[in-house]
Amino acid sequence: MEVRAKKSLGQHFLTDQSIAKAIVDALSPSAERMPVLEVGPGMGVLTQYLLQREDIDLKLVEIDGESVDYLLTHFQGMQGRLYQADFLKLPLERIFPGDFAVIGNFPYNISSQIFFKILDCKDRVPEVVCMIQKEVAERIAEKPGTKTYGILSVLLQAWYDIEYLFTVGSGAFAPPPKVQSAVIRLRRNGRKDLGCDEKLFKTVVKTAFGQRRKTLRNSLKPLIQARLDSLGEDPETFKSNPVFDLRPERLGVEDFISLTRLLTPSAPLPH
Repeated sequence: MEVRAKKSLGQHFLTDQSIAKAIVDALSPSAERMPVLEVGPGMGVLTQYLLQREDIDLKLVEIDGESVDYLLTHFQGMQGRLYQADFLKLPLERIFPGDFAVIGNFPYNISSQIFFKILDCKDRVPEVVCMIQKEVAERIAEKPGTKTYGILSVLLQAWYDIEYLFTVGSGAFAPPPKVQSAVIRLRRNGRKDLGCDEKLFKTVVKTAFGQRRKTLRNSLKPLIQARLDSLGEDPETFKSNPVFDLRPERLGVEDFISLTRLLTPSAPLPH
């Protein structure tokens, strides 16, 4: 029994066993049995190696019914471990009452959405090891000052240390994708709090990169105006701050945190 790769689900099945083992080995060892969720196991190329690790308490989520049937047929003990569901809609708090790691060959067409969901549970997800499109991996791991640095770079780097582990060619898959892939590892950093309004932080980052060719003075104009209106201040107050003359790719995480504080309506301007 083979599973047909479905374009609508962004399926490209990894066939290179050495790469599959390297991905599983990249997940940090644990002194106690660590809850781990595999996203999109497909035909179980990672699953076989995950099940061999005694430090892992594995659960899996797979949306494709054919893949679910394959896993149930070819792997013992899948009952109770395997959820046929859309990861983006999965109530993770019901499955994992505490911390859990995430691993998987993420479908390229929803990888960004997967990361946003992980960010929603960031305080309970200490580590993520995943294979994604190379371009997205580079963007996530990129430092400020480049064209690839963007929204996901800032939001993920605010909470995680990112490691670009290795590149995977298209020949390692069936069917081969038209793009290269890469494996990255995210480890939760020590940050407990941003020191600013987290919702506004996301808005500032997304708004700034939404018009990345513009300076922050222009792209953030609605947020700047809201800040001024809330305190009835003169727009001239902002003209002396050089940060607004920059484009978003020049700002690191700490810069965006400072910018968010500056744009918080209830906060007084720093002198």
